[in-house]
Amino acid sequence: MFPRRRSGGTLRPLWHHLLGYDQAVLRTVASRELPRWFDRVMRGATHLGGAGFAVAVPLALLALPGTRPLGATMAVAVLTSHLAVQLLKRTVVRARPSVREPGIPALSAPPDAYSFPSGHAAAAMALALPVAFVSPWLALPAVTGALLVGASRVYLRVHYVTDVVVGQVLGAAAALGAGISLR
Repeated sequence: MFPRRRSGGTLRPLWHHLLGYDQAVLRTVASRELPRWFDRVMRGATHLGGAGFAVAVPLALLALPGTRPLGATMAVAVLTSHLAVQLLKRTVVRARPSVREPGIPALSAPPDAYSFPSGHAAAAMALALPVAFVSPWLALPAVTGALLVGASRVYLRVHYVTDVVVGQVLGAAAALGAGISLR
């Protein structure tokens, strides 16, 4: 499931510790009874990191003359983060929480079988940071929205916390790389 070192190092205990943390957070989230409107909010928020939104926003910005550089940066960031996510998903092959954790069903249909890392969290951060680069006054709402997407993935029980954090780091790295390369 996660990389292992052959000569006994400290990687295996670290992963086991993180897995225990992931499972504890997931069980805590799953045990909470929240109003149905909150479920709807989180299902709506999760779409801000979905493929449709992550493709539509950069394309729309590319179509408008004044926002083409932002659209290009977002497009490169989303594409780069998506490639990194897909490579890791097929390398790590971590099952979704609803498969690994008996009695904890997903509240949303997962887009694929693999959990690590979160593509939604990566895409949301890849979209948010370029906005923060060009409009500092939009930085807080954009990054807050990206963090909400990550939280929604855990709340909907389709990802563990570590899946989301690594996805967000990949999205941020892709956005930083795209922002630097397109200046």
